[in-house]
Amino acid sequence: MDTIYESKYADVYYDSNKNVVLVIWKSYCELDKYRKPLLLALDVIKKHKCNYCADTKNGFVDNPLDTIWVKDYFMVKAKEYGCKIIYFIIDKNNNLKEELEGQENDSNNLLEFKYIYGIKEI
Repeated sequence: MDTIYESKYADVYYDSNKNVVLVIWKSYCELDKYRKPLLLALDVIKKHKCNYCADTKNGFVDNPLDTIWVKDYFMVKAKEYGCKIIYFIIDKNNNLKEELEGQENDSNNLLEFKYIYGIKEI
């Protein structure tokens, strides 16, 4: 995997074998700190016409402003740039079930959503 970005909040990688950009969320962040890894993921999607995967095992409930931004900007641009599937890596308890299903419901007319337990499932 190619490293695109690393921070205390999230890491972004591109896996050329799976043609997917992977964002691993590590700790709570919001606004610019939340959007920076996603904007970099959009750059990768645009360049490689790849799918998006978010590792949410250490995820968190988003700031409502970020939830709106994901729906109105990130998902729209991801589709425009060639993303077809959004993968969410979840833990066995799916602690963010409501958050993730909310994102899916906001954008399921744009993209397909799949819930997986690890990137090897892609």
